[in-house]
Amino acid sequence: MKKLIALAVASSVSAVAMADLSITGSLKANYTHSDYESTAVNDKDNFSTEGNLSIKGKSGDSTVVMNIGKLDASHGGSAGNGNSLTAEDVYLTTKVGDVNIKMGDWDNGNNPYRASTRAQKASLSTTLGGIDIAYTNGNGTANGGDDYQDDEVALSTTLGGVKAKYVKKDSADAFVVSTSVGGINVSYTSDTPDAADKDRTVAEISTELQGVGIKLGQIKAETGTSITGDSWMGDYESSDGQEFTPLAGQDVTAVELSTSLAGNTVKFRNISVDGYASAGKDWDMNKVIVTRPLASGATLEVTYKDIQDDASTTTDVTVLDVELMVKF
Repeated sequence: MKKLIALAVASSVSAVAMADLSITGSLKANYTHSDYESTAVNDKDNFSTEGNLSIKGKSGDSTVVMNIGKLDASHGGSAGNGNSLTAEDVYLTTKVGDVNIKMGDWDNGNNPYRASTRAQKASLSTTLGGIDIAYTNGNGTANGGDDYQDDEVALSTTLGGVKAKYVKKDSADAFVVSTSVGGINVSYTSDTPDAADKDRTVAEISTELQGVGIKLGQIKAETGTSITGDSWMGDYESSDGQEFTPLAGQDVTAVELSTSLAGNTVKFRNISVDGYASAGKDWDMNKVIVTRPLASGATLEVTYKDIQDDASTTTDVTVLDVELMVKF
């Protein structure tokens, strides 16, 4: 009887402890075939994997987050055994009165015009009179006049159905507005560093018409800066897998059509980078993405890309990528 009572108590304590701990993650396994138009370049076949694990622990209003990522050598991992396991985001969130506190190291997220970065920082946020106020400071220094890791004050609110956000940085300002009118979603972002010719803007429009999703987007950069971000309009970050590296002053224009077909999600994208910064530097890509959930719990995604690059006679290529992903 005592053993049964002890077992019941131990089980209840374990259940309480596990209730405040969650583990989620995913693994992608890809096969990629690249067929180059020029006979001077060998075609390529590549297998790769990318894994992510997120661990969250809660204690009252406080949460600890640890995100762990794995990349093989062909996608930025270490050499040798071809794998590297890295603690990516490590931070805590808590509250003191009405003030939310976030401290640690976390990714500042994908953005169409600037690359994502991680750095040790602290953020304080609260809401006053319907206005969300956030202050962030970190260990970073001025980064080409952008100051993404230094002092930052953000004010955001919603007025008449229009969401507006203003961000003041050490030597730059950013302004974001978005709204929806008659089923059409519109957003506009401007990033204006103090340095001359460094402005970047992003405009996006999306809607759905007779079961077809439609997105239009444009990213513009002045002649003293370049586009380094990652979004549905293309991967331009300085990391493995980037599709193109724009020069200073080059702009991006993109369109996406999406629909459901026989249980599949089908997307078509055309992405163009103009050659403003230098004659003959235009770049164009047509991409088709087909995604299907499998009965096994995995998701199959097949991507076909046709890339035409005016800057080189050896970089025109068609790419077939087959991906299996499992989330848990």
